[in-house]
Amino acid sequence: MTCYFRHMNVLFEKAGVTVTKENKKDIDRAIHSIVGVEYKNCSATWKEIKKEIAENEENFVKKLKRELAKS
Repeated sequence: MTCYFRHMNVLFEKAGVTVTKENKKDIDRAIHSIVGVEYKNCSATWKEIKKEIAENEENFVKKLKRELAKS
């Protein structure tokens, strides 16, 4: 779980997200939901994240903000 978080610090900053021990799982679930990958499938999730940010990083950040606002 969250094996890709270390690569996403800049995206988290852009989204105004501070990752804590308490919210890490919720953030992880939100990201899995955004990219449409089953929860806890870390490598497939990271692969989809990389695709999405390569296509449109700003849109991914917006999706992340929106998804996290739901929780």
